[in-house]
Amino acid sequence: MPITELLVKNAKEHGDEVALIELNPTIKDARRMTWKEYDLIQPEPDEPYRREITWRIFDEKANRFANLLLSRGIQKGDKVGILLMNCLEWLPIYFGVLKTGALAVPLNFRYASDEIEYCVNLAEIDILVFGPEFIGRVEEIADRISEHRLLFYVGENCPTFAESYNTMTADCSSVAPDITLTDEDYAAIYFSSGTTGFPKAILHKHRALTHSAIVEQKHHGQKKDDVFLCIPPLYHTGAKMHWFGSLISCSKAVLLKGTKPEFVLDAVSREKCTIVWLLVPWAQDILDALDNGEIKQDDYELSQWRLMHIGAQPVPRSLIRHWREYFPEHQYDTNYGLSESIGPGCVHLGVENIDHVGAIGIPGYGWECRIVDEQRNDVKPGEVGELAVKGPGVMVCYYHDEKATNEVMDSDGWLYTGDMAKQDEEGFYYLVDRKKDVIISGGENIYPVQIEDFLHGFDPVDDVAVIGLADKRLGEISAAIIEIKKGYTCTEEEVQEFCRKLPKYKRPKKIIFADVPRNATGKIEKPKLREIYGAMNLVAKENEG
Repeated sequence: MPITELLVKNAKEHGDEVALIELNPTIKDARRMTWKEYDLIQPEPDEPYRREITWRIFDEKANRFANLLLSRGIQKGDKVGILLMNCLEWLPIYFGVLKTGALAVPLNFRYASDEIEYCVNLAEIDILVFGPEFIGRVEEIADRISEHRLLFYVGENCPTFAESYNTMTADCSSVAPDITLTDEDYAAIYFSSGTTGFPKAILHKHRALTHSAIVEQKHHGQKKDDVFLCIPPLYHTGAKMHWFGSLISCSKAVLLKGTKPEFVLDAVSREKCTIVWLLVPWAQDILDALDNGEIKQDDYELSQWRLMHIGAQPVPRSLIRHWREYFPEHQYDTNYGLSESIGPGCVHLGVENIDHVGAIGIPGYGWECRIVDEQRNDVKPGEVGELAVKGPGVMVCYYHDEKATNEVMDSDGWLYTGDMAKQDEEGFYYLVDRKKDVIISGGENIYPVQIEDFLHGFDPVDDVAVIGLADKRLGEISAAIIEIKKGYTCTEEEVQEFCRKLPKYKRPKKIIFADVPRNATGKIEKPKLREIYGAMNLVAKENEG
């Protein structure tokens, strides 16, 4: 079943019920807004900005955008890029693209203008939809990318180099276009990266998206009266596929802007949320705020909150033990996945296995797992090897990159994850290390090679290596070990000033001036660096404590 049929079903059977809520605590507004009209009731002065949409209006908005795309020549197999912060328009636009038979291509909102341009070209995007936060970045490349593409702007005060989504869709039909879709049709392209850090375009079919919805409901038991609090960005497969659990169960979801502990708990309380997916930093922030008295549980209505689950990075056992001290009744789950496996769920702990916290879990619903050696032969139980997964959610390929596809997939449909793992006697899988050097900081992937290449452009730098160091809040932080050229001097402040040209999340959080060891073949000996500076970082943090 194509994923779009779930939306049509919800609109038909429960059209007047609320599907999505956008909540922005950073803005206080005197109006309670729906997509159709303003509510005349005046909220309390501290009421956050809030919009909502029903399943019927959701479906109609998707149809309007689909008909707009068709009127502009979009055909089955074309691609439409989505560059938006989380908002009430995001998902109707996504489903509008799918309803035309075109491929939805979500873009990371952290991308700089050159990365946006690279991904637009790599995925052969025909139309780019973007929001107000990206006007400057898109304007920088508009002359180059708009030659053979259309630019649609979502928001007020449309820039001159784009067309207004709001104005154009208002005149389009809300009737579904007559486009036949099947499970085997291509549906979406998501972006990931290889060991070099350059984005790869990951192609998925409708059957993969639909399977991810089934997996999510099987794992977390969403029912119609559940309310899912979605905080991570919707361009990410994790957020999208977890929300698919709300789609398949026809249950409400809240898109929260902001991650402060008081924002999260207030949203859970106001909207009666029952399921919350957190990243490690956000969970840690909540615990810290409770510990130091900045927030108090008794100030919020949290009794209906039944499930907290975490994904996107390794989860410290101590965090979950601490969480259970405040929320002993919570179910807990952790999910492992990749964009190549349509996000979370190919491995998951399971709410019934909280006594195995520390493991990433067991194969998810409909998934198979193996641990293999360098020749891709199964290792013995307890031995470390590369984790491989197989199931209906595995990607078709890396778009236009046969070589990269063949490096991670075999003819039997196994996807080799690049993560090193082992399996215990009870069948639970544990991550041991990453085969690649990707740093995962706050759920975002940071690619050392990109930062290293950038720092090599700084005159005083002779050599540089970027590694990840453990961090209580973010999971990992990036550290740059810099070897200074003879005759040069340099300070940490000068390096940080140079790094201001990088997106904020890519800037090294720690600068270390030291020699960069390389082996006989010229490769940086990063294991040695992790051993040296990882231990030093641990001692420093213990001293801080």
